[in-house]
Amino acid sequence: MKPIEQLLDTHEAPEALDGLVSRLGRWSAGRGPLYLLLAARLRRLVDEGALPPGTLLPPDRRLAKALAVGRTTVVAAYDALRQEGRLVRRQGSGTRVAPAALAPEAPRVTETSNPLFLHLLEAPDDVILLSCAAPTQPPPELTEAYRTLVLPVGDLGYHPAGLGALREAVAERYTARGVPTGPGQILVTTGAQQGLSLLTRLFLAPGDGVLVEAPTYPGALDLFREAAAVPLPVAVGPDGLDVAEAVRVMERHRPALAYVVARFQNPTGTVLPPLAGRRLVEAANALGVPLVDDEVLADLGFGVDGRGGGLASYGDVIAVGSLSKVVWGGLRIGWVRGPAPLVARLARLKALHDLGCDVPSQLVAARLLGDFAPVLAARLRTVRAGHDHLRAELARLLPSWSCAPTTGGQTVWVRLPHGDGVSFAQLALRHGVAVLPGSTTDALGGSVRHLRLHFLAPPEVLTEAVRRLAAAWAEYVPGPADGPGALHAIVV
Repeated sequence: MKPIEQLLDTHEAPEALDGLVSRLGRWSAGRGPLYLLLAARLRRLVDEGALPPGTLLPPDRRLAKALAVGRTTVVAAYDALRQEGRLVRRQGSGTRVAPAALAPEAPRVTETSNPLFLHLLEAPDDVILLSCAAPTQPPPELTEAYRTLVLPVGDLGYHPAGLGALREAVAERYTARGVPTGPGQILVTTGAQQGLSLLTRLFLAPGDGVLVEAPTYPGALDLFREAAAVPLPVAVGPDGLDVAEAVRVMERHRPALAYVVARFQNPTGTVLPPLAGRRLVEAANALGVPLVDDEVLADLGFGVDGRGGGLASYGDVIAVGSLSKVVWGGLRIGWVRGPAPLVARLARLKALHDLGCDVPSQLVAARLLGDFAPVLAARLRTVRAGHDHLRAELARLLPSWSCAPTTGGQTVWVRLPHGDGVSFAQLALRHGVAVLPGSTTDALGGSVRHLRLHFLAPPEVLTEAVRRLAAAWAEYVPGPADGPGALHAIVV
C-alpha cells in the first residue's frame, strides 16, 4: 500500500479521493454540524500521522461531491483546521497539511483504509453495517463445544502449523470432497485473512505481478498493495472470471501469484463453471503460476450449484478456507491447503508472528468439523432466508436498483441506476447504514455504480436497513459524471 501522501498526489487524484474518503470512515454519524464532524475526523487523521505534513488534500468541490455534502461544508471544515494551524490553504496551490502539524519524520502509513475493516474499528453506534459480512449469532453447537472443552495435559500449546486433530479434520473434509489430502498439507491460520497474508509474504516482492479478479475481495487487494505488488485485473462476468483473458494475462506477464474466488465470488456471487475452472488450473500449472482459490464462501451454496471439490480437484491449487462465514466471525480459525513443502514453509513464516493459533479455539473447531452437517444446514437456511428477504425489500422500496439473485454466499451485488457508490455510501451513512461501494473492490477502476450488501442480519434489521437506504436514495442528487472510478487504498 502506498503512503497516503503519495495517494493524495495530484497525479493520482481519483485514487487519492477514494483513499481519503475511506479513511474518514463514519465521520458523519455523530451529532452536530457536518462541517465540525468532518473537521474532527480530518484533525484526527492529521494528529495520528495518517496525513503527514505537506499532504495535498482534494479540492473543495471534489471532496464535497464524494462525501455527498455541499461545498460549504468542506470549505468550513478546511477553514476550521486552517485556523488551528493544521492546514495551509493558498490560492493556486491547494490545501495541504501544515508543516508544523506533525514531526518531520512521520512514519510511513501501511495500515488499512478498507471500509470493511475501518467500520469494525469504529465505536458502536446506531449504524447498521451492511458492509461487513459475517454471521451475527454463534450457533449453539459452538457454545456447547466451549462449555465442555477439556484442555490438553503435557502440551506446551505452541503449534505453528496447527493442532494435529484440527489438521486431520480439515484434511478429511477435503478428502470427502474428492480431493485427497493429508494433515501435512494443512496449515491452520488465524482466519483466512492470515492465510492470504502469509501467502502474500511468501510469493510477492515489490513490483511482482498478481492476477486478480475485477471486482474482488478488497481485503486481498489490501495485502497485495502492502507488498507493493502490481495488480493484473481480469474482469468478472455473469459466469465468473473471464478465463480466456486470465490465460492471456498469465502468458503475457507470468505473474508471481494468481488469486481467484471461484465459488460464490466476492462480491458478485458468481460461480465459475467446471470447464472454465479446469482450463484456468491447467493453464496456471503449465505456466508455473501459483494459483490461490479463496474458498471461504464455498460451503454457502443454497441453490442448484452443489459444493463440489473446487478448483483443487483439477490440479495444483492453493486453497484458503475458514470457519468464520459458516460458524462465526469470532472463531478465528482458517487454513491453507497446499503441497506439504509449501505448508512447511508457511508454518515457519507463521512461527515468526504468533507461534500458532489459540489451542482452545482449534479444539472447538475440530469438534465442530467432526459433526459439521447440522451446523452447515442451519447456516444455509439462515442465509437463504436472508437473501430472499433482502431482495424482496429492495424490490419493494428501491425498484429502480438492479439486484440479481445469487445461489450462495452472503452478499448481493447491486447496480445503481445513476450516480456512484462512493458518494451514495456517504449519504447512506448519514441515514444510519454502512454499505460497501463497488469501486473499492475493482482494480480496473470499474464497478462505480455498484454496492455490495450482505443479507446476514435478522429480517427486521434488513427491513430497517433498506428503509434507511430508500430514504437516502430519495435525497441523493449525484454530481456530474467524472468518468470511470479508480481504486482507492482497502472486509470481509
